[in-house]
Amino acid sequence: MKERTLALAGVFQATELVRQAANHGTWSGYAASACLHSLFALEAVDLEDVYGSTARLRLGVETLISVLQGEGQHVDSLRYAIALLQLQRRFKRKRALQRRIGERLAEIAGQHLAGEQHEREDRQAADIAQLYSETISLMTPRIVVGGRPQYLQLDRTVNWIRTLLLAGLRSAVLWDQLGGGRWSLMFGRRELLRESQQLLAG
Repeated sequence: MKERTLALAGVFQATELVRQAANHGTWSGYAASACLHSLFALEAVDLEDVYGSTARLRLGVETLISVLQGEGQHVDSLRYAIALLQLQRRFKRKRALQRRIGERLAEIAGQHLAGEQHEREDRQAADIAQLYSETISLMTPRIVVGGRPQYLQLDRTVNWIRTLLLAGLRSAVLWDQLGGGRWSLMFGRRELLRESQQLLAG
């Protein structure tokens, strides 16, 4: 249950960062780095290999708790998360597409290694955004991100939004692999909330 909750928190961390970027033009760099690097953990043995420490998913856990408690400030984050969980069900049947994305992510992980961290990650995000445009954005349901036009017209913001959506899909795949599903969300809310609160306290 702990790993399942962490995977779902990974989905919500990505979607909350998308909401921040689209509406404010800024986002938590620390949390975004965790999402970015989860895309490169292709041979991970456990979730710690995917996300790093639980602390790196703090934003996702906090957002998940807020949603499970019925608070209204994360409506957009919830909408994007539901769309990603729906998209995941189609994505898991597309083995050739999974291989293509995995191979390209492995290439990107080995590129742009010089320079400051934020510059390196911006270049990686640009490549991942291109990959997203060529693959996931062609699938249905297509995720439409709402926000302020002045931010959604900036290349860097758009690159990170697409990167974060792909990271959210990666977490949605993990959620599914760990036994998560619609029934878990509908009837396991109390258990998810308790586990999330324990993760935050720990």
